[in-house]
This record gives sequence, C-alpha cells and structure tokens, in this order.
Amino acid sequence: MTVATPASSSSSSTLSRVVVLISGTGFNLQALIDASSTSGLLPSNLVLVISNRAKAPGLDRARHAGIPTKVHALATYRKANKSRLEYDADLGQLVLEARPDLIILAGFMHILSTSFLDLFPQDSSSTPGTRIINLHPALPGQFDGIQAIERAFEAFQQGKITKTGVMVHRVVETVDAGEPLLIKEVDITPEDDLQSLENKIHNMEYSTLVEATNMMLLEIQADRSN
Repeated sequence: MTVATPASSSSSSTLSRVVVLISGTGFNLQALIDASSTSGLLPSNLVLVISNRAKAPGLDRARHAGIPTKVHALATYRKANKSRLEYDADLGQLVLEARPDLIILAGFMHILSTSFLDLFPQDSSSTPGTRIINLHPALPGQFDGIQAIERAFEAFQQGKITKTGVMVHRVVETVDAGEPLLIKEVDITPEDDLQSLENKIHNMEYSTLVEATNMMLLEIQADRSN
C-alpha cells in the first residue's frame, strides 16, 4: 500500500518499504500514517505492522489505514516452551518476508536479541542494508530501557535534572545505546506532574519520529543513487 503519494513520478516498485513494530496504542504509528496522508512523510510504503500483543490498539489503526498486520505474540512461545531467541528468529523471518528497507520500533516493548539483529547487519563501516531505528523517550545515555519518563520525573524531583527528551537512534544489541539520529529536549518545570510530562514527551515523540523517518528515507534514496 502506498501511504505517501505527493506529486512525483516514483513508482511503487521504487518506494522505500517500511515495517513498523508496535506493542500498544499505536499513537506513534498513527503519526506516521497521518504524515503519509498529508505528504509530511517522503514517498514510501508502509508494508507491514507487527505487534507482539494480539490486542494492541495500534493494530486497528493499521487496519483502518489499509496496512497489512501480523501478530507475533511472545506468550504463544512461552506456552510452547520456546525461547526468546526462537521468538526473535521467527520475528526476523516475518520481517524479512516483507523485504523492508527500514524497520521502525515505535513503542515496541521487546528487547531484540542477536537472533533478530543478525538478520539485518548494521555495520557502520559500510553501507547498511535494512536500517533499524527505535524511538525512545529519553536523552542519550539517560534512562535507557523501560519507565524512562517515570525515572526522569523522579530525577527532576530529586533536583538531578531540569530537562529530559526524546531520541530516535539506530538499533544495536545494547538497549537504547545505538547512534542517536535525532534528539529533542523537553524542559521539566515545577508546574509539571508526571502526567503533564508524559503528555509533553509524547507530543514531541510524534514529530520526532516522522522527522527521523524522513532522514532515513533520504539516506536510503541517496544510497540507491550512488
């Protein structure tokens, strides 16, 4: 499905293919869908959305936009006494079948192991193949992993920080440690409570993810022209 169709001569066969991995509400996915419909995203195909949770509301967002979806639930593997490595390897195969140029982790609450990552080498010394990027609600080197917003707010209350932020980074084996591609700071004020800080960060996430995705699409286009 072509989800960004500004006036251009690009055919669907030359558009970058994008796969999005989600776990929950899909608000960040919706930002990509909305940007596509308003030409805020460079011409590309959102070819597949995969969730690790069967009841993730983001799946309905994708279906409403006409994007194919798949569920790859870890719970199923646990019931079958299969390992996380097996889960990741099978997830990688699902993604490979979609032939993506770009994989976006948009609120995907699962740490990817080398069983997945080795299928998509990200060697910075050479031109990478399929790019993998992740959206994380914190600044580089701060509050890696889960509950980043809660931990940032706690640090603010303890007088340790006055700002937090959002970043999109390349995905490597170490959690949230890949090269930052785009960083946006978010001030924390005395008037903020946890809810207002969450709202600030989520609002920043949407535009940041779209901007970083465009950066990657431009990079892919540049590689194709070389």
